[in-house]
Amino acid sequence: MGKQAVEQLEHASTSSHGPDEAAMKHGDRALSVIGEQRVHLTEEDNDRIRRRTDMYLLPILIWVYFLQILDKSVLGYGATFGLQKDAHLVGNQYSLVGSIAPIAQLAWQPFSSYLIVKVPHRILMPSLCLGWGIAQASMAACKSYESLLAARFFLGLFEAGCLPLFSVITSQWYRRAEQPLRVAAWYSTNGLATIMASILSYGLAHIKSEILKEWQIIFLFVGLVTIASAPIVYWRLDNDIPSARFLSEEDKPKAIERLRANQTGTGSREFKLDQIWEMFLEPKTYLWIGLSLCLNVGASVTNTFGPLIINGLGFDKFTTALLNMPFGALQFIIILFASWAATRFRLKSAILLALIVPVIAGIAMLYAIGRTKAHEGALLAGYYLLAFLFGGNPLIAAWIISNTAGTTKKSAIMSVYNAASSAGNIIGPLLFDKKDAPAYHPGLRAVLAIFITLAAITILQAGNLMFLNKMQEKKRVKVGKPAKIQDLSMESHYKDLTEDVSGEEQGVTSGDGAVVEQGHHHAPVGDNAFLDLSDRKNEDFIYVY
Repeated sequence: MGKQAVEQLEHASTSSHGPDEAAMKHGDRALSVIGEQRVHLTEEDNDRIRRRTDMYLLPILIWVYFLQILDKSVLGYGATFGLQKDAHLVGNQYSLVGSIAPIAQLAWQPFSSYLIVKVPHRILMPSLCLGWGIAQASMAACKSYESLLAARFFLGLFEAGCLPLFSVITSQWYRRAEQPLRVAAWYSTNGLATIMASILSYGLAHIKSEILKEWQIIFLFVGLVTIASAPIVYWRLDNDIPSARFLSEEDKPKAIERLRANQTGTGSREFKLDQIWEMFLEPKTYLWIGLSLCLNVGASVTNTFGPLIINGLGFDKFTTALLNMPFGALQFIIILFASWAATRFRLKSAILLALIVPVIAGIAMLYAIGRTKAHEGALLAGYYLLAFLFGGNPLIAAWIISNTAGTTKKSAIMSVYNAASSAGNIIGPLLFDKKDAPAYHPGLRAVLAIFITLAAITILQAGNLMFLNKMQEKKRVKVGKPAKIQDLSMESHYKDLTEDVSGEEQGVTSGDGAVVEQGHHHAPVGDNAFLDLSDRKNEDFIYVY
């Protein structure tokens, strides 16, 4: 066991009452339930607990993330239905209104990482939901550039903690093999929100009112739905496994034990600065930033300018709203398929590269094909190919949380990821100047170069993670463990960690199933799992690529 792990285990009480207060403070909240014991559970137990977690937790994540995307994406429809004219926006002002929310997200990320660790999730999530709902509803009252900027700023500020919080929650309730599909489940609402935004915009814009403009009705409706959802989220959500109301006292230790092989724990309330410094000193952090930044430059183009691009093809505003629905459907399908493929083949980097190819093709089509009536079908096909980029974000998010341990470090890296995503959302709209409409050739040329860069960074990160696994093998040998151990967290079926990976008389298997050590005693694998160690401090941690 590593030095820090030994020090933390020495804090734990050997009595039947579990660990002492020092262990509770420095380790995982799971220690209050599981202590130092190993809990036996069967594959049936594992399946039952996973199903209950899906039933109670996933609907909340899916609904709230859907609302966040819906509130963010209706700006483009507001522009289609007269926002720019009614608010007297000129020049690049609409682009800046689109960029101010991610600017606020970028500024708020350091606070987000702290709040995610310190504030119980049951308090934090509904508070964020209520905040951005009020900001969205307030946009209906905005009739100037300045007021729109202010409302969108607060919208971005409250949405800033959403993606990091959801990623951390997913990592604290699910095995690593289960995480990509669960991230995809809530992130795929990008596509559903795009479809619903199209339907709502089409329907609500037909409401005739002498008081409210079409875009005001759209903004007010989605904002009020979000506000009404906040108390429901508070009522349904649980903070963590030890306090989960939907799990019996018998199942709570089993729910924790099934996550042992993750080596990432179930959460701590202690904010550890050493994990922050470690994160900033790692090259992989900056490669994650590069992936997020490049991908979200392209995503912002479709969110903010998608309806305008379709409108520029010559369709009226109502047809424009409806033509974005297939794009949303494609997003939804691609997100789920990409995450299923990453789970099935256990290769996130290769799947990400496969997603980039059609995006590059789509951008090239939009750039090369002329804006004429005869080319409408080809231009729409090129635009729809951009939907493949939305499979990238949940894949990257799942990739990051699979490769990061330590509550503070995980919260911080997801906040950094979201900051890079926000930066991409800031840069994206600014690449598209109104004077270049409707073709936007300079912006498309820049985005094409960015996606080629994204492919290169993906390859670099995969190589870096392979190198880090070699370093982990050396650490294990130094503390008396076999170099290669099987990553049971990535197995499709649950397998008890104590059965054949401890190295005690039964041998230790490598990733390909080969036995690498036989008949020798080694320090048990998995004792570090709930000590809230970072991935670099835990020699049992295995990086996935």
